[in-house]
Amino acid sequence: MDEEELKQRIQNCGNFPGHVAIIMDGNGRWAKRQALPRVEGHREGINSVREIVRACGELDIKYLTLYTFSTENWNRPRGEVTALMRLLLKTIRSEVNDLNKNNVRLKVLGNLHDLPLPARKGMEGAMARLRNNTGLTLNLAISYSSRSEITEAAKKIARGVQSGEIDPDDITEDLISKNLYTADIADPDLLIRTSGELRISNFLLWQLAYTEIYVTDVLWPDFRRHEFFEAIENYQNRERRFGKVSEQIQSKKSLVQS
Repeated sequence: MDEEELKQRIQNCGNFPGHVAIIMDGNGRWAKRQALPRVEGHREGINSVREIVRACGELDIKYLTLYTFSTENWNRPRGEVTALMRLLLKTIRSEVNDLNKNNVRLKVLGNLHDLPLPARKGMEGAMARLRNNTGLTLNLAISYSSRSEITEAAKKIARGVQSGEIDPDDITEDLISKNLYTADIADPDLLIRTSGELRISNFLLWQLAYTEIYVTDVLWPDFRRHEFFEAIENYQNRERRFGKVSEQIQSKKSLVQS
């Protein structure tokens, strides 16, 4: 099936995820297969990011969260980390006009202050420029660790209990969610992981509790619109039960339709 036919098919279905999260894996392996330096895999991966951002806009998907750089990635060889930070700055500078043209809002999930000053300033400037856009919200998880995110949320709540602002009996799942980086963002409906690895890699551990997971062997630099549309179609053919049984879901659908 060609790309446009596939796109038309999923548009006719109309059951789109409101929030898509992606673990963009396989850049290094792609570069190795091409006998290129690892950074070239990351550079080619930017073309995939550009296509997927535009595809999300076309499908009116509200949120796209990309696992861009984890706290563990700081342990990679120094030369690769330096090249990645330079690439991040160069990319945000070159893409901000297109993002603005397409009404994309930009947010960072993670510890932005870990970044070298030029990269941090570049990200802050881009976020400020795109702040008032109302289309797709693009979340970049940078210097991100889900365990650290949950730990920081626990500390904030503990300080509230210590000061008397929060009663321990008032600590709920909703309160914890409101203290995460994603406080104003709906949990992901669909998680896509490229390169075939079967793990979550410390990404959105709290938020992924009921997320549908789609794993593909395609390496991230080769993951483009057609592959993304295939993931969306796969999602559309699933029944999300949230702990209920299929009969309950069907009964609820019947009541809504009537």
